[in-house]
Amino acid sequence: MKYCSTRGKVQGLKFTDAVMMGLADDGGLLLPEEIPTFSKEELSALRQLSYPELAFRVLSRYIDDIPADDLKELIDRSYAGFDHPETTPLVKQDGLYILELFHGPTLAFKDVALQLLGNLFEYLLEKTGRRMNIIGATSGDTGSAAIYGVRGRKNINIFILHPKGRVSPIQELQMTTVTDDNVFNLAVEGTFDDAQSIVKEIFGDLDYKEQHALGAVNSINWARVLAQVVYYFYAWARISEETGSEELDVSVPTGNFGDIFAGYIARQMGLPIHQLILATNANSILSRFINNGDYSSAAVHQSLSPSMDIQVASNFERYLYYLYHKDAAAVCAAMDRFKQTGRLEFTAEQIATVQQTFRAATIDDAETLLTIGNFYKETGYILDPHTAVGVAAGRKIRSADQPLVCLATAHPAKFGAAVKSAIGREPELPAALHGIEKRPKRVTTIAADTGLIKEFIDHNAI
Repeated sequence: MKYCSTRGKVQGLKFTDAVMMGLADDGGLLLPEEIPTFSKEELSALRQLSYPELAFRVLSRYIDDIPADDLKELIDRSYAGFDHPETTPLVKQDGLYILELFHGPTLAFKDVALQLLGNLFEYLLEKTGRRMNIIGATSGDTGSAAIYGVRGRKNINIFILHPKGRVSPIQELQMTTVTDDNVFNLAVEGTFDDAQSIVKEIFGDLDYKEQHALGAVNSINWARVLAQVVYYFYAWARISEETGSEELDVSVPTGNFGDIFAGYIARQMGLPIHQLILATNANSILSRFINNGDYSSAAVHQSLSPSMDIQVASNFERYLYYLYHKDAAAVCAAMDRFKQTGRLEFTAEQIATVQQTFRAATIDDAETLLTIGNFYKETGYILDPHTAVGVAAGRKIRSADQPLVCLATAHPAKFGAAVKSAIGREPELPAALHGIEKRPKRVTTIAADTGLIKEFIDHNAI
């Protein structure tokens, strides 16, 4: 399996090279040159597998330069610390399935990918004798999951940028109370989009990238997306075994297009997803694109689901590559137009193609709270605000004759204030969060200035 860039100037990479490169050296995003597929017989054989076993079946289709035994060991180690034996269990509530993706160390879906990515980085650095400085931007959950994936590991320093005051208090504490010597938290005076733009700009400076051996943990890293593909297969395997249904709908709360793009890849591999339901909050650039072809940036709105407070979806370029039939020149032209004008336009034929796979809905804060409250009254189950956005959108759009899976992207305790507004009390804190507000903190507040952040990295890089 070889990997190429959406912008066409990087081709023929092995998987391990793609993981270490992160953002492609031509500024594009890395993808497999071909998407492998599963036959119906191969899909059927997945139904009885544990999560790590199924993960190996999926990941090994894309990874042929790590020995099978080593890959199995990396997968097993990555999920051994999850607090549920199924890793991503399914819970049936009120006529739909909740896929709980929050059983890792930071109680968010990002752990599914970042525990694996941290182990991959350590494995590859040990094999090659290299070092790495990881840089990432977070709208909330990626930062803590990335930090927990690499804290204390040899030959790795990590720099995480989060928008100051724009993540939940628990999300901030999960990052800033990790005081390992190799962890650096930067509270950027701006939005997530500002932080993400700075990270991309830094990666675009190829001399600087080489000088500091920069690595990426954001979903610009293909391994992040690939690890998330697995749980779509796992949900389908469990539901088809239980119900006999071959197809399903999946509702995905998303702001950066990474989680739902993993579902798109799973569908391209042959997984019988009937429709992917994209759920956004008031930051609706992605739902506007799917519903009427309006991909235009706007001001970022703070919401009760802060991990989705994004107006420039970094993984969208990967989908454009397939929408443009792998025409890298067309992708380059589109991204240049978007950089200059803040918008892209699409033909009626292209939007029709999009709508064959995706449906979308925008859920505002009021409807989010109503969904949390009503779901709790009906079932006793507490949704976090992001999951509530997905449940509300899924209920609006679901097919009448298909099972509906809603991705639960975070534990509700991470967003206690929003939950309290909806149900009158905060959810119980899991053991991992007990006393977190009393732990020592380390964080640096910094302007949203690429030069200043480069200087900070210069002084602290490994």
